[in-house]
Amino acid sequence: MKKALFVWGGWEGHEPKQTQDVFLPLMEAEGYNVTQSNTLDSYLDTESMRAYDLIVQTITMSTITDDQEKGLLNAVESGVGFGGWHGGQADAFRNNTEYQFMVGGQWVAHPGNIIDYEVNITNHEDPITAGIEDFKMHSEQYYLHVDPGNEVLATTTFSGEHCAWIAETEMPVVWKRMWGSGRVFHCSLGHVASDFDIPEPTEIVKRGLLWASR
Repeated sequence: MKKALFVWGGWEGHEPKQTQDVFLPLMEAEGYNVTQSNTLDSYLDTESMRAYDLIVQTITMSTITDDQEKGLLNAVESGVGFGGWHGGQADAFRNNTEYQFMVGGQWVAHPGNIIDYEVNITNHEDPITAGIEDFKMHSEQYYLHVDPGNEVLATTTFSGEHCAWIAETEMPVVWKRMWGSGRVFHCSLGHVASDFDIPEPTEIVKRGLLWASR
């Protein structure tokens, strides 16, 4: 049986445990033995970390010690998958640039806050997005600083209504990448658990976590 570690914490406004609770039963249905933790000390046990097939993190902002960060980065580099969504992955540990290097992006803004926008599937062949059509969201539209080496699967385009100077900017929403031998998956959707009432982001994240898993 495959093993997954779900770690949550940080800013409660992103409903870190509630969003994870959407995916725990989905991963268990896929045959995973899931451990859920609310402490970054879970990253300190090198032997246990390398025994997982997948790590899922939802921790917005917060801080991580050097040893905790090293434990996470080394586990992923060794082949453990790392997946997540929204600020729980791409706005964690703002002072830790090597962590951001691994994720492949960092949140910087969500102009207009909760707005209506569209997500466009840009890769219809990848197993994470195959068969999924463009869809609408009513949530935060994330503006990120992103790694040009990411393999982008879906994007969104800013209208310029809230920041005129970014009109027509196409921004990655879903991407995957490698960190050493480990697969990293990110989806910028998922501000709160109700975002996953929409079937498309839920299916994309589930598939992305399965892809990332060793």
